[in-house]
Amino acid sequence: MADRGDPPEGPSENSASGSEDEYRSLVFDESFVRAARLQEFSAQERMGEHARAVRSLPGRAVRHGSRAALALVVLIALAFGAAVFMGFRHPYQNPVTRRAEPLRMTVVPLAPSGTVPAGTPAGLFASSPAASFRKGAAGISLPVTRRTANFTDSQVYAALATAKDYLAASSLDPDVLGGSAVRPVEALLDPDQMEQFERSMNAPHDDGQHAATGWLVRFDPAEVTPHPEIRVQGTLRYAEAGADTLEVVSDHTFAYVLRPAVAGPQQAGGASLFTVRREMRFRFDRDDLRLHRLEVQSSYVQAGPQSCSADTTGALRPLLAGRRAVDGGPAGTDPYATGRPAAALCGKLAVSSPVPQAAPQGPRASGTAPSRR
Repeated sequence: MADRGDPPEGPSENSASGSEDEYRSLVFDESFVRAARLQEFSAQERMGEHARAVRSLPGRAVRHGSRAALALVVLIALAFGAAVFMGFRHPYQNPVTRRAEPLRMTVVPLAPSGTVPAGTPAGLFASSPAASFRKGAAGISLPVTRRTANFTDSQVYAALATAKDYLAASSLDPDVLGGSAVRPVEALLDPDQMEQFERSMNAPHDDGQHAATGWLVRFDPAEVTPHPEIRVQGTLRYAEAGADTLEVVSDHTFAYVLRPAVAGPQQAGGASLFTVRREMRFRFDRDDLRLHRLEVQSSYVQAGPQSCSADTTGALRPLLAGRRAVDGGPAGTDPYATGRPAAALCGKLAVSSPVPQAAPQGPRASGTAPSRR
């Protein structure tokens, strides 16, 4: 007897009996249909040429992937916002770069007590203390270098070598002495001092910061012609000025032989001796040591023979052989004038004996520069 669910001709040979039908108990409700990954095309859709029987439906994995991507975007946005917020609220201050201070300078003319002596270069050197000086850059000798608490011996040597190069460029270079070049000096300066240096060269002024002669030795080429031989003697000292700063102090005397800048043959014995003492203080940070440059912190210059009233801001004004100082004292100083005090400084030129003295003994033989007082 056929079961009610079987066809009239009876159950198929390959089909299971009604009680054994494994699909009879399944209920294809709405949730089951929605969860299906495949959907059958309609009859009209299947009529299309090469049309497939079923289509794929977006499953849960796709929806889960979209949610994960959205969550990732939100997390990235939150992380970026937190980074920006922490940047504004960072508890540490950015390191402040130390800027070079302006050069402080003093230029003091030394007036002769009588007529400026004349002579030949060899005779002038031999009759002066410069007889024992060395020639040119050889007179700027470097001390023995030793490491400090925060700088190696090679860094100390670099500072001393740069200071020597500056002294040679600003005191011995013929083009610098004649006023036709400043680049050899400028190239060694810290960039923070470039503006002050250029103003001093282009518009020198007696304000303690913008005299060209505070930076270098310069003569007026229309007035004098320096002899090629220059005698030099002095000292270089170094010390730490902080954990990241080295300081070098120089004290050198430069002896020049000058002649009048006139056309034609020079008169025999018409040269004169001109002496410049330069006490300078240089500073070096670690960038300066690496880049072969320096900061000129202070400059104290004594130069003569000159008249006390001579304007030495742009160039030194030597009194040549046979001349005398215009007056016996410095230019007047008005204590009632407002603005920056313009104290006129001048000294009397007193040349010591050329006879070499014995080396000092005891604790005074330290190489310390003599006091200016």
